Amino acid sequence: MSRVTMAEHAGFCYGVKRAVEMAEQAAASGKRCVMLGSLIHNDSVVRRLESMGLTSVARPEEVPEGATVIIRSHGEPKAVYEALSARGEILDATCPNVSRIHKIVAEAEQAGRQPVIIGTPNHPEVTAIAGWCAHPVVLADAEALEKWLDEDSENRKKPLTLVSQTTATRKSWDLCVEKAKKECTNLKVFDTICSATCKRQEAAQALAAQSDAMIVIGDRKSSNTRRLAELCAALCPQVLWIEGAEDLEPSNLYGKASIGITAGASTPGWIIKEVYDKMSDETMEIEESFAEMLEKSIKTLNTGEKVTGVVTGITPTEIYVDLGTKHAGYIPVSELTDDPTVKVEDLVHVGDEIETYVMRVNDQEGVVTLSKKRLDTVKSWDDIEQAREDHTTVEGVVTEENKGGVVVSIKGVRVFVPASQTGLPRETPMSELLKKHVRLRITEVNRARRRVVGSIRAVTAEERAAKAAEVWENIEEGKKYTGTVKSLTSYGAFVDIGGVDGMVHISELSWSRIKHPSEVVKVGDTVEVYVISFDKEKKKISLGMKDRSQDPWTVFTSKYSVGDTANVKVVKLMTFGAFAEIVPGVDGLIHISQIADHRIDKPGDVLSEGQMVDVKITDIDMDRKKVSLSIRALLEDAQRSSAAAADGADTLVATSDSEGTEVSGDFAGTDAE
Repeated sequence: MSRVTMAEHAGFCYGVKRAVEMAEQAAASGKRCVMLGSLIHNDSVVRRLESMGLTSVARPEEVPEGATVIIRSHGEPKAVYEALSARGEILDATCPNVSRIHKIVAEAEQAGRQPVIIGTPNHPEVTAIAGWCAHPVVLADAEALEKWLDEDSENRKKPLTLVSQTTATRKSWDLCVEKAKKECTNLKVFDTICSATCKRQEAAQALAAQSDAMIVIGDRKSSNTRRLAELCAALCPQVLWIEGAEDLEPSNLYGKASIGITAGASTPGWIIKEVYDKMSDETMEIEESFAEMLEKSIKTLNTGEKVTGVVTGITPTEIYVDLGTKHAGYIPVSELTDDPTVKVEDLVHVGDEIETYVMRVNDQEGVVTLSKKRLDTVKSWDDIEQAREDHTTVEGVVTEENKGGVVVSIKGVRVFVPASQTGLPRETPMSELLKKHVRLRITEVNRARRRVVGSIRAVTAEERAAKAAEVWENIEEGKKYTGTVKSLTSYGAFVDIGGVDGMVHISELSWSRIKHPSEVVKVGDTVEVYVISFDKEKKKISLGMKDRSQDPWTVFTSKYSVGDTANVKVVKLMTFGAFAEIVPGVDGLIHISQIADHRIDKPGDVLSEGQMVDVKITDIDMDRKKVSLSIRALLEDAQRSSAAAADGADTLVATSDSEGTEVSGDFAGTDAE
């Protein structure tokens, strides 16, 4: 016995099924209805509809006055709609995917772009698409596209909008897109191949590759059925293309161990079943599997439902999703994400499985509007409620501030954080948190009022407590830490070393004498500190910043000796004199008696703090590490030098005078002679 296998995707697509159902409902309504042309490419279905009372006309002018006109699934040019609107009611059974192409080419031309349609030029669907723009270009394949681009070099420079017949083969379309991207300078590509067509062709090819024979069911006028037969013939040794069970002779398939069956998009389920019945003795088993297939194809959808589909196409405005139902699903780009900077291509790709939320179902047009953003929001509410119950930490971005606090966006849900729970000091503006990623704890959720409250402070406090415990467990004198300056006082700086604040006394900030910690550090600085002492019971830590390896006294004594001159900085004036910094960490005293070479009432009469002066080192007490300085000594040295210079000049003058006298005498003698 031969094994008979049905292709996973075969038969009516949702566009064709929708058109047939609309026509059947129109016939049942009792209204006078006519079909303009063949509703679908299947004579058996058309004859069945005619038997139900629907008549067919070939041209718009043949439509009787007042009759309802049913537009076929392939669609019609815009001019036909305009002609029919004056004659009666229109029942538009155009496939939603095809209608969308009408809109794309019409809008493209209005925007000054050239619509280019890839498809069979004389196919009704292509003819209808071309009828929605004034100057369409219809090309059969990549070869025709290349020829059109070569005929006129200006064609390459035109702003082109490329679309495809819904039933075109993926291979042909991809070649066209590749060619256009290489040659054209201003191109927009809309992948309008129907996902059902792709799936049907892929399933047929997969089955043909493992079958000894293939049966392709479909009308001879159906172009998508013809492509199925061609694709199967390339992979299977024997392919039979039949329109119905009456064309099948089972004896032609005797000896075939495996037989595959597929059907075109215009082939109804009852024709496929007749072929099944004729091919197999296990009718009930086939009926059950076939019923399952039909059930999937007519699955209904409801607003608010979560559905999973496969991305079949991406355009600049929307994402097409195959839901495995009779409906065409699409996600507007505005419903994909809240982030306007993200590119669609970075979020989804053709072939991706995507879970979405049903926003609106239009059974009349067979279209479902979906939203990824809203589903994410619904999921986010669930996650946030769970986070509150479990006391877990969540992450988000601060998006705005108000008088009471800030708003954090967590996967599309607005979470209010009161100012007291931001963790910021009172004087710090809330704007400091804007656009920053924060971690917080959810403290209140009211889904009915769409109100969520959170606390950043709760997370930071908990984290700080954990870090503090670790610090106290491992702290020891001399241990070094990298910390952050948290605040300044007149007597020192408080530094956070990881959950614990320690104080660096002003004297430990620098070897130099400073008046305020701000001369060395500022709030927010990252500094290297070490532990001088600590008290675990009182939770106090004394820190140092000065580099102990650089002993200022050693630096001083290696550089200066008694009698040397130094340029020093006056750092403090006292009643008895002035202290001056010789090197950072070593000060010397200029006694009031050593400030000037004359009597002064107070040091401030001559000196001022911050002034740089030259002094002479008059004494160094190595034991007590004290240095005596003198400005007066330098002045006296200078006076002595001047006096010595003057004495030398006087001697020189005297010698010159004596010699001159002698010379004069000689001259006198000479005169006397």
